[in-house]
Amino acid sequence: MRYISVLMGAIMLFAACGGNHDYSPKPRGYFRIVFPKKGYRDYNVGCPYTFSYPKYAFIEPDTTKGAQSCWVNMQFPQFGATLHLSYQPVTSKKVFNELVEDARTFAFKHTVKATSIDEGVISYADRKVFGIYYTIDGNAASSAQFFLTDSTKNYLRGALYFNTEPRLDSIQPVLNFIKKDMEVMIKSFRWK
Repeated sequence: MRYISVLMGAIMLFAACGGNHDYSPKPRGYFRIVFPKKGYRDYNVGCPYTFSYPKYAFIEPDTTKGAQSCWVNMQFPQFGATLHLSYQPVTSKKVFNELVEDARTFAFKHTVKATSIDEGVISYADRKVFGIYYTIDGNAASSAQFFLTDSTKNYLRGALYFNTEPRLDSIQPVLNFIKKDMEVMIKSFRWK
């Protein structure tokens, strides 16, 4: 009986090692992402601005230390993403210039990890909505930022962050999906 067990073990060992099989590791897999159907609703809740945002997102007040009224977070729970929106009244030309420079500084802080940062001008003169959209490519913490202003009284800054380590290759499909929602938000944006 012992002889048969040893013989069977040897046969299995040779069968497992036999043949000239090349081994190659399997590529890393990612979860399948199911995107919801696009649909929008209006945000118009006691702040000096209004816009359309996706039905699969929700907006909550920003409760971090130092947050001011009309600072809100647009949450995308199924994607682990947050679009932080912070509103500031413009009280002087000096304040306006500081806010615009802060937006640029915050965007360009990502140059350490970014492969490129592109600026796009936002201009809807009929609604007095102007600003700059920053597209930040690479493994930066924030992939998209913008600011909107009427240049005299109001200023709103937005920054998109994911609640995960930034790996552009894995978040790119979700990022592209959310960027389309940000475009809808910006195009529908109005000052009250």
